[in-house]
Amino acid sequence: MNAPYFDNISNLTIPTRLSDAVRLLTAASGNTADLNNISLSFGKTSCTVLSVEGMASIQLMAELIFQPLNEFAAVPRTSEEVKNFLTKGSIMSADRQLTSDAKTVLELLYSGFAVILTDGCSDAVCFGIQGFEKRSVSLPETEQTVGGSRDSFNEALRVNMSLVRRRLKTPALRFQLMQVGKLSRTDVSLAYIEGRCKPESVDITSQKLRSIKLDTILNSGYLMTFLDHSYSSSIFSAVMVTERPDVACAALNEGKILVMTDGSPGCMILPTVFADNFRTMDDYCEKPYFTAFSRLIKYLAFLLAVMLPGLYAALVTFHPEVFPLKLLLNLAASEEATPYPLVVEMALLMVLFEIMREAGVRLPKAVGGAVSIVGGLIIGDAAVKSGIVSQPLLIVVGITATASFVLPSLYPAISVLRIIFILAGGLGGIYGLALATCLLAVNIASADLCGTPYTSPISPLKAHALRDLFTRADFHDLQYTHTTISDD
Repeated sequence: MNAPYFDNISNLTIPTRLSDAVRLLTAASGNTADLNNISLSFGKTSCTVLSVEGMASIQLMAELIFQPLNEFAAVPRTSEEVKNFLTKGSIMSADRQLTSDAKTVLELLYSGFAVILTDGCSDAVCFGIQGFEKRSVSLPETEQTVGGSRDSFNEALRVNMSLVRRRLKTPALRFQLMQVGKLSRTDVSLAYIEGRCKPESVDITSQKLRSIKLDTILNSGYLMTFLDHSYSSSIFSAVMVTERPDVACAALNEGKILVMTDGSPGCMILPTVFADNFRTMDDYCEKPYFTAFSRLIKYLAFLLAVMLPGLYAALVTFHPEVFPLKLLLNLAASEEATPYPLVVEMALLMVLFEIMREAGVRLPKAVGGAVSIVGGLIIGDAAVKSGIVSQPLLIVVGITATASFVLPSLYPAISVLRIIFILAGGLGGIYGLALATCLLAVNIASADLCGTPYTSPISPLKAHALRDLFTRADFHDLQYTHTTISDD
């Protein structure tokens, strides 16, 4: 029974005869080399302990499984006595399950459980003694803060769930665990706070996850296109990914849903709005007036990263009269010395910048910083001196690149929008930029998830939520915001 999918052994029960049960599970596993099989004897009764190498802890198996079984095997036992000892007379693990379904046994086995089969009994006793290798909780890498916490999610789902539970000790916090992927059987957890999250949103999200028919789910990106119905049609996504447990808990407190995937260090938050990309945990560690200033800087950085190259191309090409005379003469002299049109120069610089950024991301950290130095000092300076690009254009690209790093969650959208606005400004001037801005506004307004528009709280207007748009409300006011959950 060398089956590629678990569905091929659905509705099969564990045989009563021990040799047949072991043969069934071994054949269903394709006689894989990492399936360990250890037999024990209790007089006339025998049992077999199955585990997958590298998934179950060797130390826990020795202390919690084999030591109690060896002590129990000192006296001959019947199969019923062995079963009662495993299910009622011992505490071998906090997570213990009793099942006769072969599919369930294999799923637990591949999840790090130890499975004990007893001759004459069709029920398999499964003990959770997971001990697979995992990365320790470390510093956040992509979402740096000054006043926030210093831990981040890792690839182990249970660890990520504990990081959320440690911060939210309320019994209203709910976790739904499911397996997605016909071949990988990846554990996916859906988390929410009952009483703050809409029940219909939880039901819709759960149904979307359970209806996924992919063979393998290797990270959260596989699920995003199924959760966000506008994922393929909108430049922006109403699903945001974070690696910070404090950000995830803040989202839960606002009535949002978390989707955590085993093997992925990122936690998906849904539904999110456009303004969520401009908020950080530092906003709640500083005074409100500094938060307002910081958010205005972020909004300005977004506009610069998206529109500055296109605006420069539009003004230089079609509307030079807006520049002061001295600046206009300098720009004209610089552009006259270059062999290519302005739009071609800018597109060339943007492509070079993306190549250097990609190289800096993929290279080891020890040499990744050298890429920016080589690109900024050597390539940039050489390009200007050789007359390929103009010096003012290089300054514009440098400002644009720096501004785009302020909002890492929006960087994919910014990269696409920047090219669109360059073409719109270079080919249509201010009118082209106006048309691109209108299309961008329509695209943003068309995105929504679980009945939450991406443009909220501006459209539709929610006056009470505007206080958290450009600044944040004082904590004296926030303590009276949510009253739907009891403190008991």
